Amino acid sequence: MKKLFYIALCATTLSSCNIYKNFESPDMNVAQSYRTPDGTQSTDTASIADLSWTEIYTDPNLQALINYGLENNTDLLVAIEKVNEAKAALMSSKLAFFPAVGVYLPANLSYSNGSFGANYDASVTASWEIDLFGKLLNEKRKAQVSLMMNQEYQQAVKTQLVATIADYYFNLLALDKQLNIYTMTEKSWAVSVETIKAMKEGGMTTEAAVAQYEAYHASIQASIPEIKAAIMKQENALAALLGDYARPITRGKIDEQKVDFDIKAGVPMQLLANRPDVKNAEHYLASMYYNTNTARSAFYPNIVIDASLGWNAAFSALASLTQPLFYRGANKAKLEIAKAQEEEARLQFKQTLTDAAMEVSNALIAYDAEIQKEVSRNMQILSLYNAVEYTNELLKLGSSTYLEVIEAQQSLLSALISKTDDQLNKLNAITSLYHALGGGRD
Repeated sequence: MKKLFYIALCATTLSSCNIYKNFESPDMNVAQSYRTPDGTQSTDTASIADLSWTEIYTDPNLQALINYGLENNTDLLVAIEKVNEAKAALMSSKLAFFPAVGVYLPANLSYSNGSFGANYDASVTASWEIDLFGKLLNEKRKAQVSLMMNQEYQQAVKTQLVATIADYYFNLLALDKQLNIYTMTEKSWAVSVETIKAMKEGGMTTEAAVAQYEAYHASIQASIPEIKAAIMKQENALAALLGDYARPITRGKIDEQKVDFDIKAGVPMQLLANRPDVKNAEHYLASMYYNTNTARSAFYPNIVIDASLGWNAAFSALASLTQPLFYRGANKAKLEIAKAQEEEARLQFKQTLTDAAMEVSNALIAYDAEIQKEVSRNMQILSLYNAVEYTNELLKLGSSTYLEVIEAQQSLLSALISKTDDQLNKLNAITSLYHALGGGRD
């Protein structure tokens, strides 16, 4: 009775040492974690992270590619298998609370008078470790958070996959438009070369002007194969991301991409509610917390009950208590290691929050910058179209030089390419914000 009393007293003392206590998430101040482009903190309650990816990406071709990738991407399939592994590990940790039962079947063989004989003495054995000091409990809890970590990892891979497929797709559309711009410019400039040649024959310009026009035309022609090669490489990269061999990609146009929703980041708590990497870091911290508790439990006795029931109905039971003595130094070192790992996990969790806030802020700033550029860029292109037309007319009238015409055309081409880049940056900023807020959760 005295032994039982001491054991109960020890268990009560251990309870006050948090060995049975559940993990509690650290209180991190995220109220001012990221700012909007105007420098203020975000206060709206809605968030694009609450939308399904099908609401963000309405292009049917892109939706088909994302669905295909979600079924065939290798990284996502591996993440799913990791979840299955974690589920099996959790089941194993739960079964550790039950007795281990086996059958013992020894046989005594004999040989006499030219024949063999055998005697059997069967018995059923059982061994049960009593989890009085929280070792098995903390192992189970650690397995539970390990499963949640793998589930969040799967979600992180899915979110990253959707965002990357969208980025690759938009890059492809931007290259298509660049190719179209260069192709149209090449055709237009081919006509200009013939025109300048006719003007030279009429004595209205010089051989130098013809040479400059031909050189500029050749530079445009040289850019087209490079863009075509970039398109094929982008198609190959997207196909590989989908888990496919290199192939052409069916797609729409960048001018057809629509943004029919309000871009809102939501209050900073959305980071905790949605981002899988933040949740993963929190679960990892919980895992290290339970790992520390497991290391603490190693200082206390291990109680095991062994029982057996023989073929002749004989029953025996033995309870053993193993108290660590001479390897206390090793257990103390393991506890210090576990404490250090827990603190490392706490710091990593804090840094994950900081990085998440930075990504949201950067995405908001990038999107706002592209919105502000749209009107000015359109005005620039309209003015440059007029400049090209006017300088061509003035050249025919002898009031302008061929160099001014070439300069105006170069400026227009550069502005058209810049507008394509602006469109791509805007779409990528939406994807970055959606990804940064942990959008697309199941």
